Amino acid sequence: MNGWARALQAISAAMLAACMVAPAFAVDGKASIDLEGYSIGVGVPFLDDFDFGVTGGGQAGQWSVVRDVTAIHGAAIEQSNTDSTENRFSFAIYKPLSLKNLAASIRLKLINGTMQTAGIAFRFVNADNYYVVSASALEERIDVFRVLGGKMERIGGAEADVALNHWHKLGVVAEADQFTVSLDNAWLFTVRDRTFLTDGRVGLWTEEDNVTRFDQFEIKALPWSEDR
Repeated sequence: MNGWARALQAISAAMLAACMVAPAFAVDGKASIDLEGYSIGVGVPFLDDFDFGVTGGGQAGQWSVVRDVTAIHGAAIEQSNTDSTENRFSFAIYKPLSLKNLAASIRLKLINGTMQTAGIAFRFVNADNYYVVSASALEERIDVFRVLGGKMERIGGAEADVALNHWHKLGVVAEADQFTVSLDNAWLFTVRDRTFLTDGRVGLWTEEDNVTRFDQFEIKALPWSEDR
């Protein structure tokens, strides 16, 4: 076998290995986090695709893959730190994609905690500046918040049937200054805001001491459209 053949063989082997171990992928502005076949525990390989942090004070989140027979593939991403510091928001932001116009969805299960709230952060600039669509079992609401300079402000929301220990599919479509929110594939409300009109990342988000599990995290880029 000559040098070129050996080189091609090595490249093919490396590509095959990468395909076998990478559950998170981004192709043509699409991403999906597939937990099938991954080891249970903290620090498993797919977590390399995320940046972790906290808005506000308190401890960092504890993110891991846990076994859950009710999840699609029997495993879920869990945030389990129960630090109850007021106005502490733990996040896991997906690194490979940064988007302005996007559709994102997640299956989430709120397990316990004082606030019983979690959701999707989007157009994430940094720990103090982003939007979040949140589901609250405590208030039985879905809301969109603007986080600006570390301060949260509700910009829209609606009452919704959100329950503890039940999988819900939360979705948001962000196009220019318009955000359309859905729960369990049903439209809830549309709201507008022009604070963050540039690309930003998307990720998982929990409030204070809430323990939450996440499954089927999907992100899709939408065609560019002129700002309204």
